[in-house]
Amino acid sequence: MDSKFSAPTHLKTSATPTQSKPKDRDFLSHLEAYLAKRDGVDKLLKISRYATKIILASSVLPKTLLVTQRLKSFESSVGLSRKAFRLGKFVQDINALRNSHFDSKQEIFLTIIAYGGEGLYYFVEQFIWLAKSGLIDGKHSRNLQKISAWAEFIGYLGSITLKVRDLRQISQDEMCLNTSIEIAISRGIGYQEEETRMKKLREKKLMKKLSTVQDLADGLMASADIRNGKGSLSGPLLVSSAGLMSAIISTHKNWVSC
Repeated sequence: MDSKFSAPTHLKTSATPTQSKPKDRDFLSHLEAYLAKRDGVDKLLKISRYATKIILASSVLPKTLLVTQRLKSFESSVGLSRKAFRLGKFVQDINALRNSHFDSKQEIFLTIIAYGGEGLYYFVEQFIWLAKSGLIDGKHSRNLQKISAWAEFIGYLGSITLKVRDLRQISQDEMCLNTSIEIAISRGIGYQEEETRMKKLREKKLMKKLSTVQDLADGLMASADIRNGKGSLSGPLLVSSAGLMSAIISTHKNWVSC
C-alpha cells in the first residue's frame, strides 16, 4: 500500500480535537508544512519514481543512451529511499485499529483485514529495506517481497470494501439532506445550515471517491507484484501509470489536510 493507504482514513475513529488550520497561509508556508510531514516527502518521491518508470516503460528513449541508464539508477535509488520513510509506520495502523469504533461484526472483520494487511505490509517493508541496503542477507528479500505484496493486496481489499460502504452511507445522507432542503423551500423557510452541511458532505464524498480510486490503483500494483509482472493488467506502462495516479491523488489529499 502506499499509504500504503497513506494515512488511514477509511474507518470511523474516536473523535479528537484538532486545531483549525489557518486559511490565509501563503504558498511557501503551506509547502513548508507539507514537506515537514514524511508522507508529503514520500509522495513527492513516489511521483518522481513513477514518472521515471513511465518514461522507461514507454520506450521513448533508446536503451543504449546514457540518460536511460541514469534514469534506471535514479528510479531504483528513489524506490529504496521511499522504504526508509516507512520505518515504524506500521504503528499508525495499530493505533488506528485501537481507536476504531465498530457497528457490526462485518465491520470488525473488514477493519482487521484493512489495517492488519497494511500494518503487516509496513512491518515487512522495514526488513526489505534492510535487505536491499545490505544490512541483512539479501537471500531473504524475494520471500519478504512476496509476503509484503500479499499483505498489501489483502489490506486493499478490506479498505476498498469499507470505502464503498462509506460511499453508500454518504449517498443516503445526501438524499436525506436534499429532502430537508426541498421541504424548507416548499415552506419558505431558510436552509443555510443544510446547504453548508451538503457542501461538506459533497467534499467528503469526493475525497472518499479519490481515496477509493487510489486504493484500486495501488491494489493493481500489488496484484502485479504478486504475479511478478506476468499475466493481464501487469504491463509495466499500465502499472507505472497506476502508480503515478495513486501518487498524485495521495499528494492532493496530503496537501489539503496539512
